Amino acid sequence: MKRIIVACGSGVATSQTVASKVSRLLKERNVNAYVEAVDLKSVERHMDSSVAYITITKTKKEYPIPVINGIAFLTGMGQEAELQKLIDICK
Repeated sequence: MKRIIVACGSGVATSQTVASKVSRLLKERNVNAYVEAVDLKSVERHMDSSVAYITITKTKKEYPIPVINGIAFLTGMGQEAELQKLIDICK
């Protein structure tokens, strides 16, 4: 099963909301993936075991896995494009 991490500052409120929504959207499209909310400080630790990182904060840092715009899942603006990126990554 593919693993996707979601992070905001604390890993509690916003990232949990996005993780839950993304998980539901992927399940509706028959994509088998585990979406987990983590705190920002532990993102690096989860990179090796994840296929994508959904960020709620703006980042200029380069990561070894694709970075997805998590704000799209909060606002709905650009959500389908970001979701399609995740679907493609998980295939």
